[in-house]
Amino acid sequence: MTESSNPFELMMRQAHEMAKAVNPTLESFSPKEFEKLWPTVPRDVMEMWFGRGVNKEGLDSKTRLLLTLAGLTMLGAQSDTQIRMTVRHAREAGATRDEIAETIAQMSMFAGIPSMTRAMEFAREVLDEDDQEDDKT
Repeated sequence: MTESSNPFELMMRQAHEMAKAVNPTLESFSPKEFEKLWPTVPRDVMEMWFGRGVNKEGLDSKTRLLLTLAGLTMLGAQSDTQIRMTVRHAREAGATRDEIAETIAQMSMFAGIPSMTRAMEFAREVLDEDDQEDDKT
């Protein structure tokens, strides 16, 4: 008999043991560290890549990122890194805290309250980082 009857916990423990066997440094691996590898893209660059470079009347980068945030909220908790990165990029593109919160809150009707709550927690992590940066300056 296993220590846990929860199949998810058992699967995660087995995956952790397998990762340690493959590469011992993976024991302390954190996916959140990946976020530090990608800097926030400036608004003008986002506009060039994803917005008005091809279609002058297309969506601006802020709107595109808020739509992306809505879609990631729908995916749920497995999108934690993507949600945090999208919130950072949306802020860089000019999205306000209220616009980010409203985008996530609206998804409660489509993704459910748990997905919305989890996405809001991830967004708050980023917004709290912004507050800490503001306090330093």
